[in-house]
Amino acid sequence: MPKIPFAPSRLCLLIQAFVLLPAAAQTAPAPADAKTEALDTVVVSGIRASVRKALDTKEASNSQIEVIASEDIGKLPDTTIAESLARLPGMSAGIDRGNASQIVARGLGPRFVGATLNGREFASSEPDRAVRFEMFPSESVSGATIYKTQQADIAEGGIATTIDLQTVSPLDYKGRELSLKADANYYQLAASIGGAKKWSPRLGGIYVDQFANRTVGVALAFSYYDQPVLQDGVQNWGFDSGNGNKNPGIESWGFQNAVKNGTNKRSSVLGKLEYKPDATFALTGDVYAARSDIKEQQYIHTADTCQWANAGCAAAYSGSPTISGGYVTGGTLTNAALKTINGLWKQDMKDFATGLNAKWKLDDWQIDADLAHSTADRDTHWTAVELDMNNPGTGTLSWNFPKDGWSTYNFSADSGNPASFNNWTGETWGPTYAGTLHDKLDSEQLNFTRRLVFGDLNKLKFGLRATQREKRYDQTSWDYGWVQFNPSDLHRVAVSGRPDFVAFGNVENEITKLFGASTLSADGRTPSTNDLVAKDWRAKENSAAAYVQGDLNGSVGTLGYRGNVGLRLVHTSQTGYGNSLINNVVTPTQDGISYTRALPSLNLVLSLDENDENQLRFGMARALSRAPLDVMTSAQTVTIDPNGVNPTIVSGGNPRLKPMMADQIDLAYQRYFGKGNFFSAGLFYKQVKDYIGLASVACSYAGKAAYCTQQVNRDGGDVHGLELVYQQSFSNGLGLTTNYTYSTGNIKENGDQSGKTFVPISANGLMKGNGGLTVWYERNGFEARLSANHHTAYNRAPTWDSTLIQQNGAETWVSLNLSQKLDEHVSVRFGVENATNQKVFYTYSNDPYRQENFQFGRRFNVGVTYKL
Repeated sequence: MPKIPFAPSRLCLLIQAFVLLPAAAQTAPAPADAKTEALDTVVVSGIRASVRKALDTKEASNSQIEVIASEDIGKLPDTTIAESLARLPGMSAGIDRGNASQIVARGLGPRFVGATLNGREFASSEPDRAVRFEMFPSESVSGATIYKTQQADIAEGGIATTIDLQTVSPLDYKGRELSLKADANYYQLAASIGGAKKWSPRLGGIYVDQFANRTVGVALAFSYYDQPVLQDGVQNWGFDSGNGNKNPGIESWGFQNAVKNGTNKRSSVLGKLEYKPDATFALTGDVYAARSDIKEQQYIHTADTCQWANAGCAAAYSGSPTISGGYVTGGTLTNAALKTINGLWKQDMKDFATGLNAKWKLDDWQIDADLAHSTADRDTHWTAVELDMNNPGTGTLSWNFPKDGWSTYNFSADSGNPASFNNWTGETWGPTYAGTLHDKLDSEQLNFTRRLVFGDLNKLKFGLRATQREKRYDQTSWDYGWVQFNPSDLHRVAVSGRPDFVAFGNVENEITKLFGASTLSADGRTPSTNDLVAKDWRAKENSAAAYVQGDLNGSVGTLGYRGNVGLRLVHTSQTGYGNSLINNVVTPTQDGISYTRALPSLNLVLSLDENDENQLRFGMARALSRAPLDVMTSAQTVTIDPNGVNPTIVSGGNPRLKPMMADQIDLAYQRYFGKGNFFSAGLFYKQVKDYIGLASVACSYAGKAAYCTQQVNRDGGDVHGLELVYQQSFSNGLGLTTNYTYSTGNIKENGDQSGKTFVPISANGLMKGNGGLTVWYERNGFEARLSANHHTAYNRAPTWDSTLIQQNGAETWVSLNLSQKLDEHVSVRFGVENATNQKVFYTYSNDPYRQENFQFGRRFNVGVTYKL
């Protein structure tokens, strides 16, 4: 008969052993009995241990999940959990400043991905609900469980998936553990940018101990990463066939080349205290805090080409321009200007989460009570000043913007010579602004579990959960003028493959010196009308959920099965606040709705043999993802015809958005063979309703007919696909994991950012193909891992503006990691990230030749770990 999950079977004992022993798998003395001898055969270290640990957890689960398990204390496969998540089947990550950040899962974007920390939803520093997973370093996160099918006892919110990050549990270890590591990171792109920082440190550590006869456990972890921000990118400004076009192609407006040089200082601390005086009671308290402080100076060249520089400018070309697909994508212009801009971007993000959890076991009952509090803050600041050449229009500009290719340009004049520039500078690309985002989320949860024998029902769970969330953003913007300065304060910045730049040594210091100490401070300034209406917003959300779930174990004919069936009821009240502009008068407003949704779920695992090696898994559920918080503002711009002839025009937020809903089915065949070996073939289908997107629709305002442009609930569609996974561990120390996911669907976004028309484009997050291959080798303390992950092109919203959807081009990210143990305490390592120097390409949805491309360069690291 199939194994029963709650019986002391070999499988359960193996899982228990992996939880109780450190991932480093120090070997304990083995009593001479068969079960302990079986445990000894799997007490291994490093990559092989993490593979087996993850696979055993996956095999024992009643749901379809993916698992990330640490190889050792404080040792995840990657620098942050974001990189590890992006390697999993059906998963990918958007890149920000060269780092994996927001997750895309099974053809759906970040707003469909739920996230919890130790089972608790937490606040986010993004304006909507998305989580920046790079804020969780390997020192603080011991693993993750990714739920691809729904369960009634999991917090609602993730139609695509719910990702639960887990921190280390000190009482799961048998003794004191200490791991300290130090890395030196080298950034190849820095060698191409004059004055850029090439090397940076990364430090981290974790300490675990037990006291009072192992009734008290303590875990402390920290990380610090002084990462340089390095980026070279070109954005063309698009094309236009009007304005006196004289060429047989759609003319270019111009372009900008922005080179970023700065720092991103990331740090985190974790504290966890566990108290377990006996088998009937456990109390756990934990605190997690992380910070990312970005400060970057941007060297920017801008050039007007034809549509802004000249009316069609056919006569200005030296020779014939390059025409591709009907667009002018290159040419040489005489008497052209190349402007230089120094920009300053500052971004300070802070995440904080704390919680208290108590568990009581009373005979067949278990009671869990949990309290949690989390906050997230994000302060941003932007300004820029312009630097102009004495003779701006005397150079020859050559440019080439190949579609899906690397954009290049050249300028004949010396754009890096300070003597070529005049002595006036001032604010440009304004306004200058400072913005503050704050998110607070509190939750209370009470769960009851009862073991029973009632037919095929062997466990009953039910509980209540309440959350209170408030998120707001406030912005103040202003302008400052022009002053004279000494061009000798500028210096040359050489960037490989680009015309040289001139720049202030420290643009922030120079601006405050030239314009006054308070120039870049928002203190005492009054927000503009645009700030109040278009930027300032607040959203409140109170939710209550009740659930009941039964765990099943029985047989169908000669085959055994297990699983769970449940129902989750969710009631949410939401209110949006803002400042509306009604006939040019700023008026505070608020609005909102309440809704109740029922979320049934069913997960079944059919054992196709008595050893439970071949499984057929089925999941069926209804799930929801709530509206992005930043579009729930009540702020609207309202134009009313005083004569009452034309309809009222309304544009802005929509606090009455309902949640997006999905009915979904998952079916998978899984085979677990040998130790650490696995094959899976699965299908998934999600029918999404009340999809949220930008549109212009007939509406009403003040009881009269109106026309509204805003985010609305509209028809959705389906997303479905195929997922294949193969994993093999060989006896000679070699192993591999490979996966491929195909997804397709008919959900359409609006490619018209204005919302005035509907230009159908593929849904945010939908990629046709996504897959990866990891090959690893482990023997005698030596470990090697080579990983390659590829995805096809897909649409995403890479900026704060959720209406600006761009196509992220196909990418392949390759990494190599090597390590060698020198003795039982010390190991050394070497790694390469982005080994192939993958570049990133964005394409605007309604203009296939309007593109942005970026490069971040390779990253090398050498490091040492000391383990007690």
